Amino acid sequence: MPTTQSPMDLALSLAEDAARNGEAPVGAVVMEGTTILAAERNRMKALNDPTAHAEMLAIRTALATRGTGRLDGCDLYVTLEPCAMCAGAIAHTRLRRVYFAAEDTKAGAVENGVRLFTQPTCHHAPEVIGGLGASRSEAMLRDFFRALRKE
Repeated sequence: MPTTQSPMDLALSLAEDAARNGEAPVGAVVMEGTTILAAERNRMKALNDPTAHAEMLAIRTALATRGTGRLDGCDLYVTLEPCAMCAGAIAHTRLRRVYFAAEDTKAGAVENGVRLFTQPTCHHAPEVIGGLGASRSEAMLRDFFRALRKE
């Protein structure tokens, strides 16, 4: 399905939807050229599944849509720097490029933490572009977690 909205704007809208549903505000979109293969948001609480990160759900959906075990030539847009689990899935599915909005200095594994894609044992390292839509994502995350602390 082609899109008129930028992939990161769609991911940010999905993140807002996640927050409205009590989930950490993270959204992810997998693109093959101008076609959306998957658009997901965090659903860990809804699915009672700690692996139901937006990236993991989007990757699973994109793989099913494509009918293959790989996503070569595809790009992932995500509103928060991927964690180690998601970075591992990105490497295994051979995504071409990862765009992320906000850095995650605590749990990120791309430009922070283990920096998975720079490890010699990482069998595939996508191109990584950070900071796209960062201010909007950072504000959403800050507001979400500030509200949680008040509860």
